[in-house]
Amino acid sequence: MDASDQLPTLSTEQPRTPPRISRANQIAEALVLAALIAAPALVCLHMALVGDPDVWWHMRTAQWIIDHRAIPHADPFSRIAGTPWQAYSWLFDLIVLKCFERLGLAGLVAYSTALVVAIAAAIYHLIRRLQPDFSLAVLLALIASLSLMRLFTPRPWLFTILFFTLQLDILLHVRRTGKSKELLWLPILYVLWANTHIQFIDGLVVLALTLGESILARWWTLARTRSSAVWLGGIFIACILATFLNPYGIGIYKIAYGLASQAGALKFIAEMHALEFRSPADFCMLFLALIATATLAWRAVQPQQNASSNPRPFPLFEALLLAFAAVVSFRTGRDMWVMVIAASAILAQSIGGDETKRNPAAVFTVPVTAAALAVILFLGSRALRVNNNVLETQLADHFPVRAVEAVRNNGYSGPIFNNFDWGGYLIWSLRMPVSVDGRADFYGDKRLSRSFSTWNGAPDWAYNPDLQSANLVIGPVDAPLTQLLRTDPHFQLVYEDKLATVFTRRHQ
Repeated sequence: MDASDQLPTLSTEQPRTPPRISRANQIAEALVLAALIAAPALVCLHMALVGDPDVWWHMRTAQWIIDHRAIPHADPFSRIAGTPWQAYSWLFDLIVLKCFERLGLAGLVAYSTALVVAIAAAIYHLIRRLQPDFSLAVLLALIASLSLMRLFTPRPWLFTILFFTLQLDILLHVRRTGKSKELLWLPILYVLWANTHIQFIDGLVVLALTLGESILARWWTLARTRSSAVWLGGIFIACILATFLNPYGIGIYKIAYGLASQAGALKFIAEMHALEFRSPADFCMLFLALIATATLAWRAVQPQQNASSNPRPFPLFEALLLAFAAVVSFRTGRDMWVMVIAASAILAQSIGGDETKRNPAAVFTVPVTAAALAVILFLGSRALRVNNNVLETQLADHFPVRAVEAVRNNGYSGPIFNNFDWGGYLIWSLRMPVSVDGRADFYGDKRLSRSFSTWNGAPDWAYNPDLQSANLVIGPVDAPLTQLLRTDPHFQLVYEDKLATVFTRRHQ
């Protein structure tokens, strides 16, 4: 029987005292831990992603909040301004704007790097509490952290990955030990979660699975857990009430339902597509999922001695967690983190390890790790030349920076017709109402479909009402619509570079 099968049952054996390790070995482990956490952070610095299309409307929302000292309930940025809209990530918006105001574009990279550091540390802590072997824990945490590299962008989903990992860490620890007081952290976590990202719903689903297991364990002997159904029930209610502490109250659940039921976004938006497995990180996620599935299957069917007197517990919670992760992660690529975290936790508690190797952390481990990590990241940022000059050049490769300058210098006015990917940047840089941007839930499937089909040069492109009423068109130089507008008598080309074009309407 492996170590994971013994977790839910009480043991009468006296734990063996782990051998003391030398100060040199403790320092070595602290340095290894610093390198582990630094690895994904250095990847984030190397990527230095400031070309994210959504961060710009998030920052513009934060500016609106500061200027009006209120949270918006109607859209102020689009050509359908006044339509009901909820800025459900308002706390993230403020955080990322402050990073930008203090450090410029480097602030966006700093935000992503800081959250990646926190996520890597949380993943290690989750795995280490389940896996006594330090080397195995480090290896598994490294694989999990690097598997998430496609998500190292300045988005609120980094908060969700962090909070989900912290919650799973708490829940698995309570299931193992029965120390329910640690659950008291969860309502506090949900207050933050519900104001930074809408995917706190994923966390509530996992919390409900834990509660369901604890209730079922009262009648089904194969479902074993040390967690208290009474405690979990109370905490579950407290967490739901905590999510109401947001500017939209219980309406936040209506927003979540609208996002989950929007089918058009899955079709049109690249990050919402299923994984195509074109990168090593994607295959790492698949590898973790397959090994975790095989491990659970083996635990469920392998024979054991004295099965009648002490039957092996069925890994119910782990199986439900893995099934939930599969549904979420294989549906949309940007949610692959659910499988990475869930599979890593299952493997950490399923791989046998010697408990005598579980050495308590030395008092100086955290400061030594933090100091070494700070040095590594400082030197890494210098070596990778993460500065505003380089980032501004990178920004101009992704967004119509020079086209926006031309519009300003020549005093061109809207209404604007623009493509989906640049809408957020135009909200930020031009302060003009846009025809569409990254808020897919706000625009709805019909409007999104019409925008994408028009930019793709569909036969009815000229009948798009937003295009017909536009005085200004800003779009990619290689878009099919751009080629059509070059010969359209209603528009004239007034600016072009290697990335973007600007058309204005001819007034007769």
